[in-house]
Amino acid sequence: MEGYHSKYSFRTFLILATGQTVSIVGSGLTGFTLGIWIYQKTHSATQFALIMLCAFLPAIFISPVAGVIVDRYNRKWVMIAADTGAGLCTLSVALLFITGKLVLWHIFLFGGLTSMCGAFQSPAFTSTFSLLVSEDQLGRANGLWQTGQSLGQIVSPVVAGFLVIRIGVQGVMMIDFATFLFAVTTTLAVRFPRLEISPELKKAQMSLFSEFLVGVNYVRHRAGLFSLLGISALSNYCVGIIIVLFTPMMLNLTTPETLGRVFSIGGFGGFLGGVLLSVWGGPKRKIMGFLGFMFVSGLFTMLCGLKPSMALIAGALFGVFFTIPLINGCDQVIWQKKIPPEIQGRVFSARNMIGMSMMPISFLCAGPFADRIFEPLFATGGALVPLFGPIFGTGPGRGIGFLFSILGLLISLITVIGYTYRPLRNVEAE
Repeated sequence: MEGYHSKYSFRTFLILATGQTVSIVGSGLTGFTLGIWIYQKTHSATQFALIMLCAFLPAIFISPVAGVIVDRYNRKWVMIAADTGAGLCTLSVALLFITGKLVLWHIFLFGGLTSMCGAFQSPAFTSTFSLLVSEDQLGRANGLWQTGQSLGQIVSPVVAGFLVIRIGVQGVMMIDFATFLFAVTTTLAVRFPRLEISPELKKAQMSLFSEFLVGVNYVRHRAGLFSLLGISALSNYCVGIIIVLFTPMMLNLTTPETLGRVFSIGGFGGFLGGVLLSVWGGPKRKIMGFLGFMFVSGLFTMLCGLKPSMALIAGALFGVFFTIPLINGCDQVIWQKKIPPEIQGRVFSARNMIGMSMMPISFLCAGPFADRIFEPLFATGGALVPLFGPIFGTGPGRGIGFLFSILGLLISLITVIGYTYRPLRNVEAE
C-alpha cells in the first residue's frame, strides 16, 4: 500500500506524536474558552451536560464504521482526513462567532461532527503504535504520548485565559485551526509502516458491520480483555459526571482565571505522570499498574470534593491527573500487545464504543444529580447540611463536591472488586 514501509521507526512516531500534541493544545484552547462561554450563557449544569452529550454520542455511533475504515485503508490518510474535518469544524464555529451568529445549536452540530472525526483519528493513530515501535518500547511510546496530552492540559487553560482577553474567543479558535493544519502537515511528512494482512482476512468478503463484529467478538471471547473493558466502562461513568460538573462546581467557588490555574496545576501532574511512564515504561505487569493507579485516582477524586479550598482542590486534581497517564498507558500497552495489528482498528473502535458507552448515560445523569438532588441538599437549610455541612461546607457547588467524593470512593471500590477476578489479573498471560 502506498505510504507504508516495513521497519520500526521511533522517529516517525515522535513526529506524529508532536503534530497530534500541538493539535491537542489547540483543541484545549477552544474547549476551555467555549466551556466558560457556554456555562456563563446558560448558567445550567443540565444544559452544559446536554451539549457535551450531543457532542459525544456521534462518535459512539460512528465507531463501528470508523474501525473498519481504519483497517481497510491507509491509516495515514484516515488521520489526515479526520484532522482536516475537525479543523474545518473549528473554523466554521470561529466564523459564526465573528459574524455574531453563533448560537447553542451550532455548538451541538459542530461538536458532534468534530467527535465523529475523532472516532476515525483515534484508532488510526493508536493502531500505528505497534507498527512504529518495537514491543519492548511500547511503554515508553505510550508514556511520551500521555506526556503530550498532559502538556495540552497544562498549557491550554493558562494560554486560553491569557489569549481570550487579548484576541477574543474567535482568535483562540483561529489558533486552534492553525494547530490542525500543523498536525496534517506532520502526518503528510512521514511514511507509515507496511501493514501485513493475513491471507484469511484478505480472502474474507464481509460487510462493514460484519467486520466490526470481528473486533467485538475478539474481545467478547477473551474474559480478561472483556473484564478490563468492563472496568473501564464503569469508571468512565464516574469520570463522565466529574468532567461535566467540575467547571460548574469551580465557577460557583471562584473566577475563570483561577479555574484555568487549577486546571494547569492538574495538567502539570499529568505531565509528570507521563514523563515518569516514558522513562520507566510502567510496571512489568501492566494490569497491576492499571488497577493500582486507578485505585489511587479514586482516593484523590474523593479529596477533590471534600472542601471548598482551592489549595486542596488543586492538589487533589494534581494527584488525579498524575495517575491518568499511568492508568491509560498501562491499559493501552495491554491492548497493543494482545491485538494483532491488522485488526487493531476495528478492535480499538469496538473498545472505544463499549468502554465509553457509559459516558453518555453519565452526561444525562450529571445535570439532574447536581441541579435537582445534591445542590439542594447542601443549600442553606438542606437536608444533608447538619450531617455533612461541617465537612463539605454549604452553598453553591458543595453538593457537587459531595457527589465527587462518592464517585471517587466508587472508582476505588471498582478496582478492588476487579482485582479479585482472576481472568482480569491474568489478562496479560491470556
